[in-house]
Amino acid sequence: MDAQGKIMFDTVDLCSTWEALEKYKDAGLAKSIGVSNFNRRQLEMILNKPGLEHKPVCNQVECHPYLNQSKLLEYCKSKDVVMTAYSALGSDSDKDWVKKGNPVLQEDPILNAIAEKHRRTPTQVALRYQLQRGVVVLVRSFNEKRIKENFQVSDFQLTPADMKTIDGLNKNIRYL
Repeated sequence: MDAQGKIMFDTVDLCSTWEALEKYKDAGLAKSIGVSNFNRRQLEMILNKPGLEHKPVCNQVECHPYLNQSKLLEYCKSKDVVMTAYSALGSDSDKDWVKKGNPVLQEDPILNAIAEKHRRTPTQVALRYQLQRGVVVLVRSFNEKRIKENFQVSDFQLTPADMKTIDGLNKNIRYL
């Protein structure tokens, strides 16, 4: 932050940074290497880098039914890069870094209707949606009941119609 409290941006050469990560992997200091919050253009920059030794294993991005990142997911799949979703359930609006005024994902009437149909919670439906798309999901909770609930997403399937309906919830809303 500068003296006025504004964020100061720095330029980072992504390819040089990636080369440094490759050296760590070659030295056995990392089993695999990936990226976070990369868009397609940034991924292409790394994947098309001359002398690329190791491609990113994953790209960790904000991803939930209101920001489904479908185009990025398809690109990642085409390049065999695993997409990992953080904030897969939106985010707690009480936190300072979360944009205010966004709708609460778990209160979405369409998500709730699908959950009711499957006798599940909206959270379970949102998580199952990501898993069926081939997205790795990161979820956190300190509540024992919710932790157990989060694990109960492997014993049901969303129908193709459910998946299409949830795809339609995309509003390009970023919580973070």
